[in-house]
Amino acid sequence: MQQDHPLRRALPLVFLAGMCFSTLDATAKYLIQDHPLFLVVWARYAGQALIATPIAWHRGGHGFWRTRHPRLQVLRSLCLVTATACFFGGLRYLPLAEGSAITFLAPVFAVLLSIPLLHERPTHARWLAAFGGFAGIVILLRPGSDVFHPAAVLLLGAAVANALYQILTRMLPNDAPHTTLFYTALVGTAVLTALWPFFETNAAFTWREALVLAFLGLLAGVGHGMFITAFTIAPASLLAPFTYVQMIWATLYGYFIFGHLPDRISFVGMGVIVASGLGLVWHERRRARA
Repeated sequence: MQQDHPLRRALPLVFLAGMCFSTLDATAKYLIQDHPLFLVVWARYAGQALIATPIAWHRGGHGFWRTRHPRLQVLRSLCLVTATACFFGGLRYLPLAEGSAITFLAPVFAVLLSIPLLHERPTHARWLAAFGGFAGIVILLRPGSDVFHPAAVLLLGAAVANALYQILTRMLPNDAPHTTLFYTALVGTAVLTALWPFFETNAAFTWREALVLAFLGLLAGVGHGMFITAFTIAPASLLAPFTYVQMIWATLYGYFIFGHLPDRISFVGMGVIVASGLGLVWHERRRARA
């Protein structure tokens, strides 16, 4: 690898961001066992807002909040809030590794949703990746497995919401990454704070658990900050395959913290999902070069 190759600086950020996201997921799974889902999701966005706002201000100056697409920014951020709530809710009942694998179907759903929303015509390779992803889900959600649970619907919902989030990001030109990072945290925090009176959040928790809740937001803010920075250094087509390393962290956390290791068939299903995603990334890189 050449000394000045963008991967040299971007890859460590991608790996560290993936570790932050997996740590965030594991922390959320730990918290939602004894605390309201709404409180955990709120803490995740409120903490991210505290981290993202000064970062955006530092990079963009006093006008860091200005956007040319306020409605798209709000809609995009609401999709991510929905994805987060569905994912955390599903993790209350399902293993971490398998749950994370299901959400990696988001690029596949994005291919399918791009037909009505972006009026794109998927290529044969995109259809193949979509069918491969669904085959992986069928293997993973087989009757008798730990993932064969009604809560798996929440994780599929998280993948669809994440796909919409990705599509809306593509429809959001001209806004700086730090502005988008700011709105992602702001909208989530504002909406969830407004909904606070309608949810049960008065569960008792210790100072240690309060620190864990704060840690949740710190992980989200730092993780998204590093992720966005990495994608400003190197092209997305170059970095996308390395985001799947997050599955390794999810499997390790699932085993060492929650004592769960996917069985062989589950590993096959997870492998099929990851392979479908990687194949899609490789195809998109070839199309971009052509």
